[in-house]
Amino acid sequence: MRQSVEERQERILLLVKERGSLRVAQLADELGISAVTTRRHVEALAEQGLLRRAHGSVAWPDAPAADPAPLPGQQRGAASSAVLGLVVPAAYYYYAEVIRGVKAAANAAGARLVLGISDYRPEEDAAQIASMLDTGVHGLLLTPNWAADTPTAEEEGRILGLGVPTVLLERRAASGSAAAELDRVCTDHVHGACAAVRHLAGLGRRRIALLARENTPTAGYVATGYRTGLAALGLTAPETATAADFEARLRQIPDLVADGRVDAALVHTDTDALVLLQHLQARGLRVPEDIALVAYDDEMAALADVPLTAVAPPKQALGEAAVGLLLSRLAEQPGAGAPRRHLDLLPQLHVRASTRVAAEG
Repeated sequence: MRQSVEERQERILLLVKERGSLRVAQLADELGISAVTTRRHVEALAEQGLLRRAHGSVAWPDAPAADPAPLPGQQRGAASSAVLGLVVPAAYYYYAEVIRGVKAAANAAGARLVLGISDYRPEEDAAQIASMLDTGVHGLLLTPNWAADTPTAEEEGRILGLGVPTVLLERRAASGSAAAELDRVCTDHVHGACAAVRHLAGLGRRRIALLARENTPTAGYVATGYRTGLAALGLTAPETATAADFEARLRQIPDLVADGRVDAALVHTDTDALVLLQHLQARGLRVPEDIALVAYDDEMAALADVPLTAVAPPKQALGEAAVGLLLSRLAEQPGAGAPRRHLDLLPQLHVRASTRVAAEG
C-alpha cells in the first residue's frame, strides 16, 4: 500500500533519530522512493525544525555535528577524494569530447566523476542537479539549458543557491549579474568566427555569407564574430536569402553563388555545412573555386567529399580546464576569497580543401 506523506515523514524522523545522521540518498534507498521526493520531505521537516539538514545529508536537531555516512567504497575516517558532478545537454557530438576532457582531468586528480545528461530539457537540469546534491557531490560543472544566452532571474537564483562550488561550462551570464561571479570556462566563439572571416578575406573573397541557426547558444556569438570580422576588414555582409526558415535559406545559397552575390560562407554547424556542400554539388558549383566554405565545430568536417576547412573549439581542453577551476576552488581555505575566474579558450582554424585550392591559385 502506498504510504501517505505523513507516514513517509514519520518514517524519516524515526530513521534519522535512530542513526543520528544519514545521507539523503541512503534515506531514499531505505524508503524505496526517489532521491528528489525524499529531498522534498527532508526540506519540509527541516523547515519545521524537526531535522537539521546539511549538504547531501540530514541529522537529528540535537545530534552533534558529524561526518555523514561514507560514500560506497569509502571507509569512514579515510581521506575522501573529491566527487565532481557534471551536467551537460548531451553525450554525443560536441559534448562527447568535453566529457572526455572532464573525465581525463578528474582521473588524473584522483577525483570521482558523476555524469548527468539533461537531453536539452531545463527540467532535467534541475532533476540531475538535485540527484547529485543528494549523493553528496562536492562541486558541480554545469552546462545549463537556458532559453536565452544568459539565465533568467529565476534560473540565476537556482544556480546561486546550490550551496556547492560551481563552474559554468560553455555558458556565460550577463556582465554585472550575480551569476557572472561564478567561475566559468568557455570557447571564445566570437574570436573563432572572426578568424574564419579573416581567412576567407585573405583568399580574396569579399562576399562572405553567414549561415547559422538562431536557436543555439553558440549561434549568437558566431554571428557577432562574423559581423566584427567583416567590420574590421571594411567589408559588408552580402545580400542573402530573406526566407525566415533556415532550410529555405540554405537551399537558396546555390542561387546566390550562381548569381555572383556570394563567393564564400561560414556555416554553423558541420552538419549544415555538409548539407550545403551537397546542394552546391547538385547544382554543378565547385568548392572552393565558386565558393569557399568554412564549417563551425569541426566534428565531421574532415569527412566531406571536399574536406571542409573548419573552426575547431578546444572541446577536450574546455573539460580539462573546468575541472582545474573547480578543484582549485574546492582546495581553498574557508574565507580565502580568491578572485573568480573567467577563462576563454581560443578555437583553432583547421584549413582543408574547401578553401585551400583558392589559397594556392
